[in-house]
Amino acid sequence: MEIDDHIRKAKKMDRLPYEKKRLSAKDIVLIGILSASITGGKMVLSAIPNVEIVTLLFMVYTAVFGLRRALFVSVIFSTTEILLWGVHTWLMTYYIIWPLLILLTAALSRFLKGEFSRAILAGAFGLTFGIYFALVEAMLYGLNYGFVYYVRGIPFDIIHGASNFIVVLMLFKPLERMLGRLARNYTENNGNAAD
Repeated sequence: MEIDDHIRKAKKMDRLPYEKKRLSAKDIVLIGILSASITGGKMVLSAIPNVEIVTLLFMVYTAVFGLRRALFVSVIFSTTEILLWGVHTWLMTYYIIWPLLILLTAALSRFLKGEFSRAILAGAFGLTFGIYFALVEAMLYGLNYGFVYYVRGIPFDIIHGASNFIVVLMLFKPLERMLGRLARNYTENNGNAAD
C-alpha cells in the first residue's frame, strides 16, 4: 500500500503548476541515473535483435517517478544514443517514439492496472515500432521507400512485440515494487538534504 501511495503522489506532483515544478539537484541526479540505466540495459541486450528492456523501463519509470521525470529521461536517452551511434534517421525517431510511449503510459494509467494490460500496451508498441520509423523514412525518401522499409521490418516487429509482451508481463510488477520502495525513500529523504 505504501508503494502505491508513493506512485499516486508522484503522479500528483506532475500536475502542479509550472512554477512549482523546478527540478532539484536530487531530481537531476535521479534523471541521470535512470537515463544511464536505460542506456546500459539497451547495450546489454543489443546482441539479441529486437529484444530490449527500454520499453519496460520507460513504462516503469513513468508509473513510479511520474510523467515529467520520464520525459526528461527519454530526451537524455535519445541524445545519448545519437552520441553513441551518430546521427541517423532511426535514432532521430527516438525523440518521437519514447515520449509517445511515456505519454501513452501516463494517459492510460487508470486503465493499466494489471500486468496483462501493461503487457498488451508494450506488445502493441513493439508491433507498431517499425511504423514510426517507416513514416519518417517516407517523409525523407518517399512513400515507396517508407513502405519497403516497413515491410522489410515486419519479422523484427513481430519479435519486438512478442518480447515486449513477455518482458513486461514478467518484470513490470517486481520492478515497480522495487523502484517504488527506492522512490519512497528518495521522497522521504528529499526534504532532509540541501538541494
